[in-house]
Amino acid sequence: MSELYVEQILEDLREELQLELLTSNPEGMQRVVDKKALHRPGLALAGYIGLFAYDRIQVLGNTEISYLHSFTSEERHKSLELLGKFDIPCLVITNQLEPPQELVDNCNQRGIAILRSKLDTTSLYHLLSIYLDDIFAPTTQLHGTLVDVYGTGLLLTGKSGIGKSEVALDLIERGHRLVADDIVRVTRKAGDVLMGQGNEMLQHFMEVRGLGILDIRQLFGIKAVRMQKRLEMIVELRLWEERDGFERVGLDHEELEVLGITIPRVQLPIFPGKNITVLCETLAMNLHLRVYGYDSAQEFNNRLLRTIEDKRRLKRYLRRDTE
Repeated sequence: MSELYVEQILEDLREELQLELLTSNPEGMQRVVDKKALHRPGLALAGYIGLFAYDRIQVLGNTEISYLHSFTSEERHKSLELLGKFDIPCLVITNQLEPPQELVDNCNQRGIAILRSKLDTTSLYHLLSIYLDDIFAPTTQLHGTLVDVYGTGLLLTGKSGIGKSEVALDLIERGHRLVADDIVRVTRKAGDVLMGQGNEMLQHFMEVRGLGILDIRQLFGIKAVRMQKRLEMIVELRLWEERDGFERVGLDHEELEVLGITIPRVQLPIFPGKNITVLCETLAMNLHLRVYGYDSAQEFNNRLLRTIEDKRRLKRYLRRDTE
């Protein structure tokens, strides 16, 4: 998102937040919102502007509107004149409250939009914050195929033509779901979550060499696709070469950083006769086990160490047994 205008916020959220425009100056609709945080200007209305976050959307609820109504007209003008020194993106009034006419006139004069919502302050804060978080979330694009396998988002990557789409097609035929093919748009959400989705034009279409473009939704039904999925593991398909050191035990977990978040990465060697589809299903289930606290490789290593220690203990006992 390059720039977010107040006009776009009103268009996107008019129904969800039950918004209406109270000002008439069209300049207010062209103001840019470039911060995802919200602010309540209670202290600024009272005259303290030391920490006034003026560059955010200002939310006025019962407290702020009641406070302004408690002023005389002269006091309101003085308070709003102080507020007018700052370049505010827009004001949002909650609870269908009626603002003082001086506030509306002041904003019209300065070209600041006032939006009013029927929602209470808490609900508006929550929904507007979700919207802004989504708009300003860091985004990147990855080349690969994102598939939902047993509820785990696996991103199949590798060189062009290595078979990513073919593996994904096999997974779909086995009941799993396609999220995106070729270009995956990844967005970092709150709570360090990476969400992947497809390009609007390419969504649910897949290119398979030799077959061409396939519409997965039409071929396999709505159950075979989904709009977005959390990215939880990257599976890199690589041609088998004996000199490559592929992981054998699984104690060393590879990771790849995407938008500042580390994601587990597994490299799978490709050669004739290898069932990559089953391996992808196994990776998804093994990741579930690790989430629940069970690591197969670590458990095997612990068992091996216990066996070695038991043998050492037995040898020490036998050496000391002189009867």
